Amino acid sequence: MDDDAAFIEQCRAAVERRLADLTPDRAERPRRLGEAARYALLSPGKRFRPMLTLLAAREFGAEPASALDVACAYEMVHAASLILDDLPCMDDANLRRGRATTHREFDEATAILASVGLLNRAFGVVAEAPGLSAALRAELGGRLSQAVGFTGLVAGQAMDLDDRGHDRSSAELELLNHRKTGVLLVAAAEAGAVIAGAGADAVGHVGEFARHLGLAFQIHDDLIDVQGGAEAGKDLGKDAGMTTVVSALGVDGARAALQTHLAAAEAALAAAGARQRLLAPYVIGLFEARKAAA
Repeated sequence: MDDDAAFIEQCRAAVERRLADLTPDRAERPRRLGEAARYALLSPGKRFRPMLTLLAAREFGAEPASALDVACAYEMVHAASLILDDLPCMDDANLRRGRATTHREFDEATAILASVGLLNRAFGVVAEAPGLSAALRAELGGRLSQAVGFTGLVAGQAMDLDDRGHDRSSAELELLNHRKTGVLLVAAAEAGAVIAGAGADAVGHVGEFARHLGLAFQIHDDLIDVQGGAEAGKDLGKDAGMTTVVSALGVDGARAALQTHLAAAEAALAAAGARQRLLAPYVIGLFEARKAAA
């Protein structure tokens, strides 16, 4: 277990170092734009998406280093999406990861441009990923595009904005949560399996694992929005007046739904035939840490 914990910390440290390498040089102009991109990307975070990529690659027999740049690309997309989510025209947030949101620290125009820059850089990182074939890089770029675009993150945010103030059915709520949170987790986890050469069935099971994981994390965030907690690190009460799993099922019902999704995630990962079985304990450990801090 100690070896596993050390390995996870090594992976996280590798992600942190590589993200810093991939950000704009501090001397590069316009400097304010680069500063905003670094502020958003390198702010303290779990690096959950890149860790999913690295651990999924390991589960299927690949060296995590072979997936490092692709993993970092997913963190870039995530950081870009958070900048946009926090804008006054979206969620109008003041706090993210315990710090001022990017548009508050800089300004709205710089924040938007930093988001666009990070998003575009992510695709460049995938296209240039060392040690991968051109065909594999093209496939991974296509998968990333689907995760971001009109059936992914962008669609999820649009659905959230369009549907605010209206009751959502359980099916609509699950689709919304999947697109806003789960779709990037799915793509990140599947990318690791694809890089490792896993078969189509195994990749599909890994995607199902990450889908349930995303739904569980969204429920947990909904609970934090209502209950607060030391690890929130962001504005609370933003879901007031909106249909969420918590408002639909109550706190106890939401907690039960969260556990159901976690169990389904573990079952899907087992069905994938993963070898090392480190990914599931890592995920469960994150949830336990978040609950302990709440």
